[in-house]
Amino acid sequence: MISNMANRFVYSGVAVVGMALSGAVAWWLQSGPTQAQPVSAKAPGGKPASPAAPRVAGVEVVQVAVAPLRDDVQAVGTLRARQSVMLRPESVGRITALNFQDGGRVRKGQVVVQLDDQLQRAELQQMQAQLGVAQANFKRTQELVAANFMSQQALDTSAANVQVAQAQVALSQARLSRMAVRAPFDGVAGIRMVNVGDYVKDGVDLVALEEPQRMLIDYRLPERYGAKVKRGQGVEVTLDPLPGRTFKAVVQAVDPLLDANGRSLAVRAVLIGVGKDAAPGPLQNALRSGMFARVTTVFGVNPQALVVPEEAIVPQAGKQFVIKLMPAQAGANLPPEVKFVSQRQEVQLGVRRAGKVQLTTGVNAGDTVVVAGQQRLQKDGSPVRVVELGRGGGKPDRAVSAASGVVTPVSR
Repeated sequence: MISNMANRFVYSGVAVVGMALSGAVAWWLQSGPTQAQPVSAKAPGGKPASPAAPRVAGVEVVQVAVAPLRDDVQAVGTLRARQSVMLRPESVGRITALNFQDGGRVRKGQVVVQLDDQLQRAELQQMQAQLGVAQANFKRTQELVAANFMSQQALDTSAANVQVAQAQVALSQARLSRMAVRAPFDGVAGIRMVNVGDYVKDGVDLVALEEPQRMLIDYRLPERYGAKVKRGQGVEVTLDPLPGRTFKAVVQAVDPLLDANGRSLAVRAVLIGVGKDAAPGPLQNALRSGMFARVTTVFGVNPQALVVPEEAIVPQAGKQFVIKLMPAQAGANLPPEVKFVSQRQEVQLGVRRAGKVQLTTGVNAGDTVVVAGQQRLQKDGSPVRVVELGRGGGKPDRAVSAASGVVTPVSR
């Protein structure tokens, strides 16, 4: 019994000592290197040892380029004739004549559709006869008043009767003119929707009339372009039915009101060199109202824009940055082969085009910026090692000289 209790005490003591030794070893492993650093603070020869050199990050870079850059926006629109109208009668009646051919040209003022006007002509003749009687009575009354056989009141009444008769004649003439539907402008007639003998009511569609001599494009732009789009700006237009052709246009008008539902702005442009101004050929009459148009509005061209690849932009906290390469300062604690350090620079972005972005502030032409490896540069002054651009899987196009930091072409 006593022997068993003694064994238990021995085993317990051994376990406690083992746990204490394990804790001491773990503490030494964690704190030993940090505390040992001051002990080895002297290099051979008695000189203080320099602290450990920072890690050198490998990055890919490009040079800020100068290139012409166009500020524009794409949209879709619809082609329209400058003047287009659906001819409709103002009176009811039976059609007696159609004075046009489907798709044919008509002149301004030409009677396109004639309705039966026999009743209106007879009414006009009646009113003209009544006017003649009123005018004759007025003339006789004037003579009798001059001879003092009638009063001035009789003359006034006779003059009023003449005016009433004249008004009735004018009314009859207006009714007669409404029986003829005339072309309001020179244009091309569409396909007729009625035939001779049809009885039509006022307001029914008869035939469309368009003036194809000048074509317009109606399209919409987002509201953010409201301050940029202006009358007279250039527009490029392409049409799916005419592939490979680009038409020039000019902004003619901008709607002052914004569409509250779509938050868009209506724009109208006029095509240049089409219609009567177009050179003779198959395209002279190829444009039709209703065609689907792809529109590019050109706001301006910057011939000296500073551009970099989109990969160079580092967004952070709602701002945009690039990381520039700067020459390493002499005497810095850097390996001798390190010639560059990083510097974060805030920039303002301009136009984006085909993987490129314009920088309006923050950089100059020829500055070298990082396009790959930015995540390795957490603070300014980090040493960098420039590697050749291997993006695209082919031979590198450009590299940075380790001596000067200038981007130079790589020989092929």
